[in-house]
Amino acid sequence: MLNILVCVKQVPDVDLVTMDPETGNLVREGVPSMLNPLDGNALEAAVRVKERYGGAVTVITMGPPAAESALRECLAVGADRAVLVTGRPFGGADTLSTSYVLEAAARMEGRFDLIFCGKESLDGATGQMGPQLAERFGATQITGSLLIDEVDIERGCITARRELEGGTAAVEAQLPCLLTVEKANFPARLPSLKGKMAAKRAQVKVYTENDIDGLDPKRIGVPGSGTVVPEIYPPKLPEPGQMIDEGGVEAGVSKLLELLSAAGAI
Repeated sequence: MLNILVCVKQVPDVDLVTMDPETGNLVREGVPSMLNPLDGNALEAAVRVKERYGGAVTVITMGPPAAESALRECLAVGADRAVLVTGRPFGGADTLSTSYVLEAAARMEGRFDLIFCGKESLDGATGQMGPQLAERFGATQITGSLLIDEVDIERGCITARRELEGGTAAVEAQLPCLLTVEKANFPARLPSLKGKMAAKRAQVKVYTENDIDGLDPKRIGVPGSGTVVPEIYPPKLPEPGQMIDEGGVEAGVSKLLELLSAAGAI
């Protein structure tokens, strides 16, 4: 049986997030949170592997206590276990610090044959988490996974098709393997009533900074982050363009020259 890990994140609804014009910070207060949609695709891929080959799926996230709701969403659609890593010292972490904490917490749950991640998160969109976790787990990786063709448990390998700029490629990798998943072929499934009820009753294991063996406090949260964001600001938009429709080519060119001359461009 396969032991499968899915790394997920709870993100704010980016369509409702605003920016404080004075501080340049994102205003998250009062904005509803949700499971990162691309992580839902990764979970679907993991659950399909479990259904085909057998095994168990563990979902893990790092975030505030409210992130438990995202884990229960995962339990409702096929995950078997859920782990929440939470605590104030983890706050302000970048991907370097987050991947360190997630790997350390996941090892408390055992060894994993397959690790699934979404392509990226809606709020950060760096695409760094999957490759960083592959390095920390000492796993092979298949990024941009479109389809999973076969998991050969006896040989300890997986074959998947990944997206390339000019097409696709079939890739075989040894287990343990981390896959980042494209959404095209893995739409997130809807939970059944039975799944919702079971998820509501399920236990979510919680780890704080004091519960993870060997955790280095200098490598978590802000102290462990290699990047610092001094300012966030909206891009300055250029002046809107002007459509020229004078009813003919010559009239249009004449109007364009007139506008360029008025603007001092010619």
